[in-house]
Amino acid sequence: QVQLVESGGGLVQAGGSLRLSCAASGRTFSTYVMGWFRQAPGKEREFVSAIRWSDGITYYADSVKGRFTISRDNAKNTVYLQMNSLKPEDTAVYYCAARRGISVLVTQPSLFDSWGQGTQVTVSS
Repeated sequence: QVQLVESGGGLVQAGGSLRLSCAASGRTFSTYVMGWFRQAPGKEREFVSAIRWSDGITYYADSVKGRFTISRDNAKNTVYLQMNSLKPEDTAVYYCAARRGISVLVTQPSLFDSWGQGTQVTVSS
């Protein structure tokens, strides 16, 4: 049973930074792709970024490219999302997700098997 626990959300002013963490347990994740998604009130859950655990290959949504960085720490079984130059439109609940697979180009939430509980990120203008 995969367990994902997010942390690191909070309130930040526009232009600021936050780092989200996702602690993963319950599996050996070398054959997994880890993803970050977000969901704003009244909107559908949307893809933010993904990383292939085995070699660190990454993929980003256009809306966050150049501002967000996804990474993983094998020793800690943790995935990070460093978010810089935050904008009010980044405000959402951010979720960590996992799926068995190779491609980091899979962006549909329905194709991810395991989810964390989410962490709130609020960016004030």
